[in-house]
Amino acid sequence: MIERAKYLNLLIQSKDNGFPKVITGIRKGGKSYLLKEIYRNY
Repeated sequence: MIERAKYLNLLIQSKDNGFPKVITGIRKGGKSYLLKEIYRNY
């Protein structure tokens, strides 16, 4: 599994700014993985 610490940190830092977050990317690019990691850790 590829570590995506950069993107996780960006999402975590901006989670309380009041704006909705949209994660886009290619198929099988790890979008769901990012959300699952945030859910598990926070």
